[in-house]
Parts: sequence; C-alpha cells; structure tokens
Amino acid sequence: MAEQPRGSVTLMDVAARAGVSLATASRALNGSTRRVGDDLRERVLAAARSLNYAANAQAQAMARGRTNVVGLVVHDIADPYFSSIAAGVMEAAEGHQVLVTLGSTLRRPEREVDYLVALRGQRSRAVILAGSRMDDSPVADALRREIDIFENDGGNVVAISQKQLPVDTVVIENRLGARDLATELVGLGYRRFGVLAGPDALLTARDRVHGFREGLGRSGVDLDPAFVVHGAFTRDGGHQAMSTLLDRIGELDCVFAVNDVMAVGAMAAAREHGLEIPRDLGLAGFDDISTLRDVNPALTTVRLPLEKVGATAFELVLSAAERTKPSTRRIKGEVVLRQSTRPSPA
Repeated sequence: MAEQPRGSVTLMDVAARAGVSLATASRALNGSTRRVGDDLRERVLAAARSLNYAANAQAQAMARGRTNVVGLVVHDIADPYFSSIAAGVMEAAEGHQVLVTLGSTLRRPEREVDYLVALRGQRSRAVILAGSRMDDSPVADALRREIDIFENDGGNVVAISQKQLPVDTVVIENRLGARDLATELVGLGYRRFGVLAGPDALLTARDRVHGFREGLGRSGVDLDPAFVVHGAFTRDGGHQAMSTLLDRIGELDCVFAVNDVMAVGAMAAAREHGLEIPRDLGLAGFDDISTLRDVNPALTTVRLPLEKVGATAFELVLSAAERTKPSTRRIKGEVVLRQSTRPSPA
C-alpha cells in the first residue's frame, strides 16, 4: 500500500491500518487512564510509523485541555550541573509518554517569565524551573504572578531551588553541604581560608557561603571578609575571582569555590600564579559535576545526586494531582575528599 502524504494522514487512517477502533488508536498514541495491551499498542505504533503519522498537538490540547509536554527551564545548559539535572528529568520521563522540551535563560532571571508565558500558550502540562532564586523582588514578583496564571489555567510548576515560590520544590541542602565541607577541611589541618563566593544576589551562592562560614565557626576558625571574593558563577568567573584573591593576599592555605565550574577556573588561575595544588594551596568546590573526571588533581567537593534531583522534580510533576498544597523534597550532598586537598599530617 502506498504511503499517504504526512499532512493528509489522520488518526482514523492509523486506526484503519492497524485494524482497531478509533478510541483504541487514540489511547495507544495519546495516553489514557485505560491501558492498551502491548500487542495492540505496538500494532498501532507500527501503523502510525508506516503512514508517517504525526499527532496534532493543538487537537490533543483541545481534547485534553493540555499537551503532554513538560518544559524544563535551566539557567545555563552549558553548565554540567544543569545538563545532569536535565538528563535526570528526561530519563524519568521515559515510559510516561511525556515530551520534555528544554530552554535556557542564559542566566537572565527575567527569561523564566518569558518561558512560562510561551509554555502556557502552548498548553504545556507542566514547567520545571531549575536554578537558584535571585535576590530581586521585581523579577520574583513577576514570576509569581505568571506561575499563578499558569496553574490557574490547569498546568503545574515545579522548582529546583530554594523554597521561595508557592510551588512543589526540590530543595538542595546547599547550606548543610557547605557546612560539612568546612568541618572536613578544618579536620585536614587547614586554617586560613579564601572563598570564591559567586554573585551575592544568587541565593545558592549565598547559602553556600553562609554554610561554609558556619562550619568554620563551629570549628573555631574565622573567615576574614577580605578573603571572600564575588564573581560570576562560571569557569571564567572562578578564574577572575581567584586571580583577584591571589593578587590581594599572600597567606592562604585553602580556597573554597561555591561551585565546581568556578573551582576549575580557580585551578587554572593558581597554576598561572606558579602555585601547585595541593602542595601550595588546597582547593575545594561544590556539586561534583561530571567534568571533574578530567580535572587533575581530582577536586575535593560536595557531591550532589544531580540526576536524582531531576528525576525527583519529574516525580512531583506526575503526582501533582494528588496534592492540595505544595510539597517539598530535600536532597543532601556528600563531602568527597580528593587530591586537591592534602591529608592532615600524621
């Protein structure tokens, strides 16, 4: 049988080719609370492939009220932190007949609002906002307004961030992880610390700095504010902040970068200043991104289960209808000591 042009193929054509009812074809292709047997479902899928059938998303949205699309909005897709979270979301979505679309704000907070507006217009089922909240009331207020509109329109929003929005949230225990790291580093014998603190308006960076300072304080070590340098939450931001720190002072024995990509930039800056890590200076990061496999010396850090973070956010999407008020899931990190920090003297 000759294939029909893509544009003329309807669901009725698929049902006829598969030898099933229109309702069965719809349930097999579009998802339903009534499950279709595996044999029937495969027959319908084979018929759809042979006819080059493509579902009409607008028609599906009209029938269901929503498409089966989940939007994932991250701050920077080039950052392995976010790509690992995205991998977790997409793997969790497999088998649920959900399509995950990905957008990046390029670290411009106001773009989250733009994505929410666009995804609402496309009748997306849900949106996952992955990334730190900012200390920026006008942007935060605009985002809350758009979330209210999106959810009142039948969708739902999940955040991977601080508990700052009235939505289901996956909270990473940044402060606790940084506190534990500080305790471990003092236990290795370090006493004079510098911090590459990231942007002060970024709440994730701020939480990690506060947690690190708290851990030092509990161990009887003070953190001199002069040795806390802010910079972009990127590799180049870490390089620049580390260069500033090393030009400013001469007596440090360990530096904490509030994320791993900053630590990678800091490592390069240390080499350029003729320093060898960890012989001359200890260095630690936070996140345990996959890129660290290629870093030498291996970086001491706080390991976060980033793919689990993404999967947990998707689970909240699936279970949203079961709740009448927002849920919070907390995920802890684990300190991993590697070669970038020296062991304490015997």
